[in-house]
Amino acid sequence: MKINEKLVKPVREAKYLDVENTDRYRSIARLFYLNYEKLKYWMYQEEVYEELTEDPYFADYTMEQCQQDLETLTAWGNLATIQDTKRVSTIEEFKNKKFRFQLTETTVEIERMVIRLENLFIEGASLEPTLLERLRVALGKTGEMPGKDAEQIYGWWSDLNSDFIRLNQNYQDYMRELSSVKAEEMMKTREFLVYKDRLTEYLRSFVKSLQVNVTAIEQILREVQPETVKYVLDQVTAYELSIPRIEATVDEQMIYERMKGRWENIRKWFMGADGAESEAMRVFDTTNEVIRKITRYANRLSEQNNSGANRREEYRKLAGMFAGCRDIDEAHKLAAMAFGMEKPLHIKGDFPRQTDSINSGIFDEKPWEILVQPRVRGYREKTRRSGIEDRSGEKEAVRQAMVRRLEEERILLKSYIRDGRLEFASLPRIEPRVREIFLTWLSKGLENKAHRGKTEDGQAFSVILEDEGKICTLQCTDGTFRMPAYIIVFD
Repeated sequence: MKINEKLVKPVREAKYLDVENTDRYRSIARLFYLNYEKLKYWMYQEEVYEELTEDPYFADYTMEQCQQDLETLTAWGNLATIQDTKRVSTIEEFKNKKFRFQLTETTVEIERMVIRLENLFIEGASLEPTLLERLRVALGKTGEMPGKDAEQIYGWWSDLNSDFIRLNQNYQDYMRELSSVKAEEMMKTREFLVYKDRLTEYLRSFVKSLQVNVTAIEQILREVQPETVKYVLDQVTAYELSIPRIEATVDEQMIYERMKGRWENIRKWFMGADGAESEAMRVFDTTNEVIRKITRYANRLSEQNNSGANRREEYRKLAGMFAGCRDIDEAHKLAAMAFGMEKPLHIKGDFPRQTDSINSGIFDEKPWEILVQPRVRGYREKTRRSGIEDRSGEKEAVRQAMVRRLEEERILLKSYIRDGRLEFASLPRIEPRVREIFLTWLSKGLENKAHRGKTEDGQAFSVILEDEGKICTLQCTDGTFRMPAYIIVFD
């Protein structure tokens, strides 16, 4: 996708569709459009006011409001205006500037779009197999185009593109309706069975036409020579350029690229490109999937309708069989055969029996209890609850040991400090634990902007580096450690 200036530019002409007083603006635009279709392109302010006030909705509408609305639509680019000098007889009339108004081309297209949106759910979409046949016939005439004049080629090209666009739009709109939530809900109702056969036959006829015509069109497109295609595109471009247009800049290269892109789209739709599946095959698969979905819903509805009647007969027969049982044991056996166990649990194993008699039934032997554990990863057996033991003595002993250890560490660390200074370059051989504590203090100080920190017991210190280039070697019991010669100064 290429972003250009036209794409990012706001469409001010569509502003009248959703603003304050949009009822007045849209009514004026629709009035101009209806007159436009009657080939009446220019209207005066008085004509607009008279036609609007004929409707009771505009009973309180004033001439001043009409003038303001026309000026607003003109400022938004919806109306073009020109001063009428034919009826001027005095200088005063000329000064009053009597204007005529005309709907701009952009607003004409906007009104056409709005009318299509208003009738979107009234007109509906359909599948037209005849469009495929017309496309096949039109594409079959491609080889006959060389030698014909530009006007004939342009007419053939316009019909071909119109049929292709209609085929795409109608199919997409029709499939959208079949895939909508409303259609899905309708397919679940019994009333859908009335339309099922007609709808399925309609889709299958389209699929059949699609198969036949796509195969023929693929063969036609393979036989079309590139020289023929270039000649057709050149003639269509030349005819497009020959059409006189007012205030329109026509770019020959842009027109040729647009026509070439349309031909490539038609070719890709039927034949695919770069090894990818063609759009025609996607249409074929989508339509078949819709047919299968319709059939599934219809079969499900038929089963639901038939199951009710069948089950009633079955239940009536089963109730008679229960009524004919001699005793409760026979009724249990019949229930087991008809319904099965309520919660069956099948356990296979070599269990000891009290008797080896083959005539002994399951109700004659005592039950065998088995403890079954769930087969889940997180299963743990429930622990038995017990009273809370008094471990205050152990906790106190642990606490005293911790206090003693911290005090010993504090005395040990303090032994390395001389005159309130801890110089890493002057440290003797130390233990790893001592090194970790010293480096922790150093990290705290360096992370602070002021290079200050506190030890675990709250003693404040600052970190300094008297000689930035000096490197010292810290001797430890587990090896040596090279670092800058930092000094920690305690307050």
